[in-house]
Amino acid sequence: MIHQDTELRLINQEMGYGVFAKAFIPKGTIVYVKDPFDIELTPEQYETLDEGLKRQAQRYSYIDERGIRILSWDMAKYVNHRCDCNTMSTGYGFEVAIKDISLGDEITDEYGLFNIESDMPLQCGCLNCRGILKPDDIDMYYPVWDRQVQDALSCLSRVPQPLWPLLDSQTVEALEGYLQCRMPYRSVLSLRIPIGPNIINIDAVKVKVRRKKARVKARVDVEHRQPSMN
Repeated sequence: MIHQDTELRLINQEMGYGVFAKAFIPKGTIVYVKDPFDIELTPEQYETLDEGLKRQAQRYSYIDERGIRILSWDMAKYVNHRCDCNTMSTGYGFEVAIKDISLGDEITDEYGLFNIESDMPLQCGCLNCRGILKPDDIDMYYPVWDRQVQDALSCLSRVPQPLWPLLDSQTVEALEGYLQCRMPYRSVLSLRIPIGPNIINIDAVKVKVRRKKARVKARVDVEHRQPSMN
């Protein structure tokens, strides 16, 4: 769920829609929390979609650290990327304002934390635009992003948090433990799909789905060829 003080606006025909602040949102405010209404698509479920639905899923979902596509039920799915974004995903399962967001400002995010699968051309228009969003950006930029997130989290208790009730107990415990210096900080690097034996092999998933479809088709063909007993 996205912060209540936001609204959807059409930017232009090329960019499409964006999310904008309809009130001042101070640095340190939680602006998005994944909630039970959000749709989860496993790699296997994604591969069963037709091409049109796949394009929609690619455009409006992000991939979490489990390799699951998350499609927000509300207008959070329309938040655009900027290399000088004003919100950022955290290792605690929510996004936080990393700078003050004024009335009328567009809410923007860092797509480099979303496990993108291929290079993506960027049109930020900002001075520090990277030009191309790459799957390994997280490995290069996570120290910078962590500093921005930690700076924002230091303001967490000093600003209103209307989305706080949506945080689960484990998240609250880990977050409060960090803020009280009882537990280590959870880096944004934890958002990356693990590298190693537990990594999701997308190509293997595609092969598995194709084989399953072929078996179903073969079974249907056999049934159709069987003579009627009537």
